[in-house]
Amino acid sequence: MAAAEPPGAAELPQLAENLLCRLQENFEALTEKLTLRMEEMGERINDLQKCVADLMTEAGVENSDEELGVKTLI
Repeated sequence: MAAAEPPGAAELPQLAENLLCRLQENFEALTEKLTLRMEEMGERINDLQKCVADLMTEAGVENSDEELGVKTLI
């Protein structure tokens, strides 16, 4: 004789699938948010490097952009 399924056992696969879908949606949203923040940080770092290079030029320091790691914008 097969044992009877406990009450609610039939819904467990659907509940698990719903939970996994929600987790995936949250993960995708978080990934998108982190990617955007990283891009913003990269832009801010580039701006900061350019400002430092400009200040060094004003101060008469002879370091080139390559030495500072500054990318020149075209």
